[in-house]
Amino acid sequence: MRFTAAVVTISDKGAAGERADDSGDLLERLLMGFGAGTVSRTIVPDEQEKITETLIQLCGHGADLIITNGGTGLGPRDITPEATLDVIERQAPGFTETMRTRSLAITPRAMLSRAVAGTRGRTLIINFPGSPKACEESFAVIEPALGHALELLAGRGRECGR
Repeated sequence: MRFTAAVVTISDKGAAGERADDSGDLLERLLMGFGAGTVSRTIVPDEQEKITETLIQLCGHGADLIITNGGTGLGPRDITPEATLDVIERQAPGFTETMRTRSLAITPRAMLSRAVAGTRGRTLIINFPGSPKACEESFAVIEPALGHALELLAGRGRECGR
């Protein structure tokens, strides 16, 4: 299945050009390997209005999938979940619940994640953690269900019955 994806890195230092976007690079490679036809990339600072505006714009331009990375913890500037909740119309908590559960087997810090997932129109938005290692682990967790989710949102999938 070909789809259009976007990776939005939320990082003050990344947006200022002070840090390389290693997680964004990794997510782009993973998405292309999964079958994305195109993957757009954006880096925005930890500012709720800017994140919200970016997500709405990407949905409006036809992104089938948006993966954010960064800003999901308990830090004072970690507001990616709030910005995402401002944008989505329906929550899809199974993605982030499963990511947290599997990550807990690796590190107790996984319980600090406030990541959310949901849909806006036909776009699926999923918050990922900021580190490349955690992004890789999270992608492996959602990959088995991702294709079916995108097919359903595009109106091409069949029901989830086994």
